[in-house]
Formats: sequence, structure tokens, C-alpha cells
Amino acid sequence: MFLEQKINQMLSENKSIKVALIGAGKFGSMFLSQIPSTKGIKVSKICDLNIEKAKQSCLDVGWSEDLISNTVFSESAKDTIKSDDVDVVVEATGSPGSGIVHARECFKYGKHVIMVNVEADVLAGAFLSKEAKSADVVYSMAYGDQPALTIEIIEWARSSGFNVTAAGKGTKYLPEFHFSTPETVWNYYGLTKQEAEMAGMNPKMFNSFLDGTKSSLEMAAIANASEMSVPDDGLLFTPCGMDDLARKLKPENKNGVLKYDGQVEVVSSVHRNGKPVYKDLRWGVYAVLQAPNDYAASCFKQYGMNTDDTGEFSAMYKPFHLIGMELNTSIFSAALLKIPTGQTKSFFADVAATSKKKLSKGSTLDGEGGFSVWGKLIPAKKSLKLNALPIGLAHNLKLKRDIEKNKILTWNDVQFDLNDEIIIYRKNMERQFKL
Repeated sequence: MFLEQKINQMLSENKSIKVALIGAGKFGSMFLSQIPSTKGIKVSKICDLNIEKAKQSCLDVGWSEDLISNTVFSESAKDTIKSDDVDVVVEATGSPGSGIVHARECFKYGKHVIMVNVEADVLAGAFLSKEAKSADVVYSMAYGDQPALTIEIIEWARSSGFNVTAAGKGTKYLPEFHFSTPETVWNYYGLTKQEAEMAGMNPKMFNSFLDGTKSSLEMAAIANASEMSVPDDGLLFTPCGMDDLARKLKPENKNGVLKYDGQVEVVSSVHRNGKPVYKDLRWGVYAVLQAPNDYAASCFKQYGMNTDDTGEFSAMYKPFHLIGMELNTSIFSAALLKIPTGQTKSFFADVAATSKKKLSKGSTLDGEGGFSVWGKLIPAKKSLKLNALPIGLAHNLKLKRDIEKNKILTWNDVQFDLNDEIIIYRKNMERQFKL
């Protein structure tokens, strides 16, 4: 309600928040669909490599010709960011390197950043957050995406005095998905290649959701923002429905499946035999709470909470998320309250490039969602000890040696340019947050 009061005050002064969108893909389109019905936000600029496609996307989501004609379209992110007609920049490219470059441009020109680009945030978010603070601008996760929504529940639970035993999201998972490629991905989605192409679906992007990379990135983002633990060797993807969250998602010494108390984890909407989980959380987020005393536990029961057999643990969850259609909350919060809707604090978790098959010396990695690697969630300490290659940089790098299937790649396995600005930035972050 306080945010609504601030919005109404702004409207009474005939003001609006001027927003630039960089990347008019699926997330960007969902955000744009809300603009005609939103008071107080003006999308002044849209930056995309395909301007005509971006304009068509605006038409497809309900923009009028008049609204389109009053918006500046550009292929230049730098020109877009430095414009005086921009207060907040939404970075939705999905490219780790581009995301870092664009965020730093925003800091240079005093613009708040909503970082939809979880790939960039996991690659160097701790350093970006620190730089944003020095520039006195907000660097924020995107409300509507699962990391920000999960963090909201974590913050609610902690501020209410509960220990958060586990937190995360749901997805559809089977072990074989880790080795899916852009050629096999549509079979898992029950689509033909032709159907996917007609719908404009990007095979690498959808494969990243399927092969576990996106889940790893999102859990790393949550861990880095909330300082929760991560599993030592990848996510479990435990099959679990809404009613069983409090029973399964707790430490092993409490008869749960987690190694650590206070751990991020993803639950699967299907059992390992492929059968659906009852009341699955495929599209949602959750946090498991631990009652601090017997009285609190009794209240769980009295108020109909879903608990484990002991009554000590319960779960709070949101069964759905609307990604870009919820983004306005982040924009209003950054511009009017100067508060992020989730923000990386430190370097607790990393996502390491892991081979999908036996890779040959001299071959070139094709990055997230591709044929060669998927991203595995591991603790940052382990990543630094292994000298692991981050999934966000596992693109267009040539292998120096043969790699066995399902192995974490290291910097020693690839040829890379020491003068690459993104690699330099990442290495500087590693030194800054060396654990």
C-alpha cells in the first residue's frame, strides 16, 4: 500500500517513470503488454537488434500505433542508456557479457537497473551490486522472475522470526534432461520442430530451462542474495508437491533430503518414472519455515498450515509466476523507494560449465542451452578451488584437451583471451570475494 501511495503522489504531480527496455524477447514482451494499462510508467525507449521485430512485438501485445510512434527504437544500447529521457533501464537480453556491459553503462549515467538477465547477475552480480552502490543507483532483480519472488518469501519469513530451512522453485525434471540439446529439446516439450519454429521459440533458450542450467542459475541468484547454502554437487530436483514441501525440504538430521539447514533447492513436478507429482509446484516458488518454539508450531496447526509429521516445519509458497507481467513492481520500487526487489549481496554460489558428452580437443563450446555444456550449481568456494569455468563464459572458447562426459570444465581446459573485458571483470570479482 505504501508503494501505491507513492505512485498516486507521483501521478498527482503529473510525473511518470521513464523506462528503457533492452531486449524485446519473451520477457520484454510480457512487460510491454502491461504498459497500456499501467499509470505512471512510460517506456520511452526500446533497444533491440531487430527493430522491426520489436515493433511487431509491441503490436502483438496490444500497443496502439500511436504508442509505438511515440517510443524511440534503437539498436544502440549505449545511446539508449545515456539518454536524458530514461530513469530506469530493464536489461533483458539474456547475454551475460552484454548484461554486465549495459549495467556498468547505467552506473556511469546514473540510471537504475532492473537485471532480468540472471546469467549476468550470477556471473558477476556481487561486483555489480557494489559498483551500483558507489554510483548511488539501484541494482535490482526482476520481480516476477522466480528468484525475486522466492527472496520475497524468505525476507517475509525471516522478518517474522522464522528460520528458513529451504527455499527455491519448481520445474519439470528427469536426469536425462541434463544431456538434452537444441535438436532433442522439442521432443521433451511434446512439440515438433516445425511447431516450435512457427511459435518463434528459441531452441537454446528452451533447452536451458530443460537441461537444468536455468534452475542452477536461479538458485545461485537466490543464494547470493539471501546467503543461503547450496548443495555441494548440484541440485537434487527432488520430486515433491505442495503438500510435501515441509516434509521433504528440511535437513537430513530432521528426516529431510537436504544436507544443510538453510539451503536452496528445486523440486520436480514429475517422479523419476515420469509420472506426475500430485499438486506439483512446476510454475511456483516456495520457502520451508521452522517454528522457533512449541507455541509457534501449535499456531501452524491452528491456522491450517501444511506441516510435516512433527508440526515443527511448514511451507509458504506461491504456485505461479507471471515473469514480465509483474515487472512494474521492480520499476516503481527502484524509482520511488530506491529499494531493490532482491539484490546480490556476495559470491556464495556459482554455476559451473559441465560437459553434456565427451568433448574433443579443438572443439568450441557453444554456451548455455547448447550441445556441449550445461550449468551445475556448486558453492563458490568449490568453484574457486576447482578453477571452474562459469557457464556464463562457456561460449566460443576452444578446448585445449579432451573432456569426458559429465565433467566440470576448468579454465585450464580452454583457450581464452586475458584481455577480454568480461573475463577481466569476472576475475576481479573472484579476487574481491575470494573465500
